[in-house]
Amino acid sequence: MAQRILYIEDNEQNLYLVRFMLEKHGYDVHEARDGREGIAAAATIRPDLILLDIQLPSMDGYAVAQALRENADLAAIPIVAVTSYAMAGDREKALAAGCNGYIEKPINPDNFLQQVEQHLVKP
Repeated sequence: MAQRILYIEDNEQNLYLVRFMLEKHGYDVHEARDGREGIAAAATIRPDLILLDIQLPSMDGYAVAQALRENADLAAIPIVAVTSYAMAGDREKALAAGCNGYIEKPINPDNFLQQVEQHLVKP
């Protein structure tokens, strides 16, 4: 069974690119367009990994990560921020909110998969 990855992202081009790269390598990719939808999807899908944009409508990625960590059923799922926030302190802020990792946009197709797989437990 393919590992499930939930990508919470509101940008259509980013969704397409990440979905393409992950599905090409056999992952089952699910999408959510905002934070609230992402939290609901995580509860339903129970993904093996959550990729999380920080700049989301209605609820930012920091709040999403905190909400996921507060839910005992979802707290153990690894979360990786995938964001264009790349200023000093942004990585630390994402990690403090509950993210396990941080990938800067624009993503680098040459090492994106390796960065993602660092956070997946092999079945």
